[in-house]
Amino acid sequence: MPALSQGASAKTLRFVPQSNLANFDPIWGTQYVVRNAAALVWDTLYGVDETLTPQRQMVESEEVSSDGLTWTFKLREGLKFHDNTPVLAKDVVQSLKRWAARDPMGLMITAIQKELAPIDDRSWKWVLSRPFPKMLLALAKNNAPCSFIMPERIAQTDPFKQVTEYIGSGPMRFVREDWVPGAKAVFTRFEGYVPRQEKASWLAGGKNMLLDRIEWVIMPDPATASAALQNGEVDWWENPISDLVPLLKRNRNIAVDIADPLGNIGSFRMNHLHPPFDNVKIRRAVLTALNQEDYMRALVGSDDALWKPLPGFFTPGTPIYTEAGGEVLKQRNIAAAKKLLAEAGYKGEPVICVVAQDQPITKSQGDITADLLKQMGMNVDFVATDWGTTGQRRAVKTPPAQGGWNMFHTWHAGADCINPSSYTAVRANGDKAWFGWPDLPEVEKGVSDWFEAKDLAGEKAAMDRLNTAALEGVVYAPTGFFLSYQAWRKNVSGIVKGPLPFFWGVSKTA
Repeated sequence: MPALSQGASAKTLRFVPQSNLANFDPIWGTQYVVRNAAALVWDTLYGVDETLTPQRQMVESEEVSSDGLTWTFKLREGLKFHDNTPVLAKDVVQSLKRWAARDPMGLMITAIQKELAPIDDRSWKWVLSRPFPKMLLALAKNNAPCSFIMPERIAQTDPFKQVTEYIGSGPMRFVREDWVPGAKAVFTRFEGYVPRQEKASWLAGGKNMLLDRIEWVIMPDPATASAALQNGEVDWWENPISDLVPLLKRNRNIAVDIADPLGNIGSFRMNHLHPPFDNVKIRRAVLTALNQEDYMRALVGSDDALWKPLPGFFTPGTPIYTEAGGEVLKQRNIAAAKKLLAEAGYKGEPVICVVAQDQPITKSQGDITADLLKQMGMNVDFVATDWGTTGQRRAVKTPPAQGGWNMFHTWHAGADCINPSSYTAVRANGDKAWFGWPDLPEVEKGVSDWFEAKDLAGEKAAMDRLNTAALEGVVYAPTGFFLSYQAWRKNVSGIVKGPLPFFWGVSKTA
């Protein structure tokens, strides 16, 4: 007999997230599971809609001077934090400073910033030394870190240390006393939230909560999650593995669909700071040996409609997609890879592979990589861990033998990889780059060329140069493009497709 979910209040939804919510600072790190939870708790000044167009969210109005150097913003009325204090311009300014220290687009703005300061309680200005036309996209983008707004006292936390207080102004409160990492996280509706009047669309529009309580139930074992969904113990499963989808589809009480048509890009991320992957020849050896089909079959099984090879870094089917320089990924050559290793002087140093076992996407990729590196003749030190620990460890720059790492796996939502504007993982600006810290000037030049392009032809030419340089320097190794599923019980309605689970507009009947 269907248990907890159907027996519980129709105002409570039980959700199985992609992985454990082990930490909860959406600026300190970039894990999607943290971003997804943060979107409930913290609001943003702008939000992208389903066309990836920035729309006002916390902002009532904005003005930009005729020379493009001064942006003036004003908050809409009635915004409150969960401790019932008003959201003020000083909170926004400090939150933007903390965000900008960690985000690639934020760093670009900071590099040309002359002043960021409140004007009054509801208004602030951002003065630049040269125009930054993509300001609204920077503040609206959905990829982590998003520019979530926190109270000033919390936003004063060092951006390289985690916050310890979780007070936002979003539609749901985080119930810290009910948080049990590895087991559950709980969110309750914030009565003081005033949604916008527009129709909801992704992170834009009216975030109307029809649920009083959302419980995230951590179930790292897919079979357990599948059984719980079929038995009615949970309502919605974020990422069922493809092997279990046929079983779920046969259940008349369950709906199954592609989670996001823009899909995902698999990632083999190498540490550019330490041997052996500080040597570009060894990184290129990995690309030469890698067979994307092996990775994709491990992820999605035999359904060819769920994956495609990706000789580059950007989302297929989008306007400026490119495969320039991608020949190395189109044909596997283990012999050539071994030759590159020998030429690079590899002498059997251990490669510490940090692989999260509680996240199906990382576990399946990690198994393929361990075998691949051994075939190449590398000495693999396979560290089986969980996704939360991976998130902590990958931020460490110390040598692998001292608690650091050589490689980990992750994935990037296709919505984040349409162009370089908010694509954190493709940046190669050294210490300011994402984990792995690649320092590749030709890649950064490609990014700058794209930002400065005057038309679509210029953007495409810049993308060709960027993709080529990123493959030559191996910012990371793309393992292919894939689609993933989501599944929910049919007494739940309002679930939409997108790069993260959107809970506003979702309702449930008992």
